[in-house]
Parts: sequence; C-alpha cells; structure tokens
Amino acid sequence: MNIPNQHIDHPLLKEKGVTLYIKREDTIHPLISGNKYRKLKYNLEEAKKQGHSTLLTFGGAFSNHIAAVACAGKEHGFKTIGVIRGEELQDQWQHNPTLALAHAQGMRFHFVSREDYRQKKESSFLQSLKKTFGNFYLLPEGGTNDLAVKGCTEILTESDATFDVVCCAVGTGGTIAGLINASQKHQKVLGFPALKGDFLNESISRFARNDRWQLVTDYHFGGYAKVTEELIHFINDFKSKTGIPLDPIYTGKMLFGIFDLVNQEVFPRNTQILAIHTGGLQGIQGMNLVLKKKNLPLLDV
Repeated sequence: MNIPNQHIDHPLLKEKGVTLYIKREDTIHPLISGNKYRKLKYNLEEAKKQGHSTLLTFGGAFSNHIAAVACAGKEHGFKTIGVIRGEELQDQWQHNPTLALAHAQGMRFHFVSREDYRQKKESSFLQSLKKTFGNFYLLPEGGTNDLAVKGCTEILTESDATFDVVCCAVGTGGTIAGLINASQKHQKVLGFPALKGDFLNESISRFARNDRWQLVTDYHFGGYAKVTEELIHFINDFKSKTGIPLDPIYTGKMLFGIFDLVNQEVFPRNTQILAIHTGGLQGIQGMNLVLKKKNLPLLDV
C-alpha cells in the first residue's frame, strides 16, 4: 500500500529552515481511513480466525472508531454492535452524522448511561453484554490493543527513514506506539494528545519498545473535542493553502502544534518532519453542528 507523503510549502517553514511532509493516511479508504484502518486490519483477521461473526465496541456520539468499525464490519461480513455513551442519544441518533453513518452500514446500537459506560472494562459488564447479544469479538474503545499496534507499525515505510521527527495526534495511544516501534534509531516520535493529562504515558509505555518519544501536551485546546476560533481559522486556512482537510479533534491540533513549535524555533534548521494524517474527517459534520449551536465559525467541508 503506497500512501503518499505530501510536501507542505509554507512561508514559515521556509523562514525557519524546516521541511514538513504529511503522510496522507486519510486517503487509504473513503470510510475506514487513517489509523482506524491500520488498527482494524489484524483484529479483523483474528476475529475471522476465531470464528466470530459479530464485532462489539464502544464509543461516543462522534467517534471515528464507531464509524470505522461499522464500515469495516459491513465490508468484511461481520455484524456490528456499538455500545454508545449517553442514553440521551437513544431517541435522536438519526440527527447525529456519525451514528447515522454507522447505522447505514448496519451497526446496531446499545445506548448506556455515562456511569455504566465507565464499567466497559469490567468482566461483569462484558458478561451482561454477552447475555444480551451472544458471543462477539471485543474491540476496545478507540481500538487500541496489541493487534492494533501491530497494524500501526506499518504506517512507516523504508523511504520514511529520511525524516528526523515523526509526529502524530494521540487518542488512546495505539497509533503512536506503532510508530515508535517502527521508527529508526535516529528518529524522534512526537505525540500531540487530544486529551488533558499525562496518563497516556503509561498506556503508551505498555506497547512501546523504545524511549525515543515524547508527548507534547500543550495543544489540546481545553480537552477532548474542545475547539477554539483560533483553531478553526487555522484548519480552514491550512486547507485553503494546501488542499488538505484536517479534523478538529486530532490532526488539526497536531498541525497547529507543529507550526507553533516551528515558530518558536524548537526544531533546529534543516529538520525534516513527517506528520501522520490519521483521518477522522467524518467528524467534521458533527463538529459543525456543535459550532453552529455556539455561534462559532464553521469548518470548511
């Protein structure tokens, strides 16, 4: 699979002597894009190997993972069940672009309270789901497990060895762990978390096989799914200048962070950076609904 690295031509990068390319993982598949495709690849193989016919997973209202599992399930012949956080969505999911897409791909929903959702890793809760739905192949929230990390090691190729720094957005930590494991000894991997807090270090360390990585925690914009007008303007401007759409939860924040670090001259001159576009573009429609309610500028689609 030959995923293109797109060169970014920008005055700031020229001024600071930094080279930036974006690996267009968002172009892998029209619906199962970016890191979700990578995370699901070996899990789908394992589900078939174990003889499962149903996939069950967890997610919120605008989850890229929920959408990707639904689409991958349909494409590979699995039934899919999404355990969705928030009982209030039960009667209005049709108005949610992500859930409407997942449903159109055949996913069956099970809406639970936020309190119950926090039990998603508890064996008693999982057993109750098996009583309700029968046997299933379990995919964790966000899709991160050993097989997902294995899939994400395939993002980097031999030709990417020319880069000094590899950057990616971080949700549950599976993608960056795969990149860390596939990186060369001269490369540093920088992760830009979409969530507040340092708890991800422990999650990533469980899978990462070297210590040539670091989390940059200053660009979450208030926390998961939080955005500002400044970020929206950056994403729209970036798309108009480069033709590359960015999602506001992950890649938009990462690219904002990269440009800010370049401006601060954190990267020495002649540094070559590869940023991973992890997809997630299906979430733009849902975010625009939220922005409209708040009378904020909309993201270009």
